[in-house]
Amino acid sequence: MKLSSKEVEYVARLARLEITDNETEKFTAQLNDILGYIDKLNELDTTGVAPMSHAIAVTNAFREDKIIDSIGTDKSLANAPDGRGEFFRVPKVID
Repeated sequence: MKLSSKEVEYVARLARLEITDNETEKFTAQLNDILGYIDKLNELDTTGVAPMSHAIAVTNAFREDKIIDSIGTDKSLANAPDGRGEFFRVPKVID
């Protein structure tokens, strides 16, 4: 499948791009090279090959959820510069 310069200009207009005549020729050649490569890939037999979204296998590194006790108020406020009761005291940021 070959693209013509008119089709490249049409797509550029749809994308609201202004391209020069030199750019039209360049993009036409580049897009035709890409489409030629895709045609070459379509010649391969892919029966039995599962579709994938990445070139390498990607797995999530999630850990199992475990319920554990928190460190508690006393330990969390131990190094606070200004703790008041059960709270951290911070400077006022809104007037």
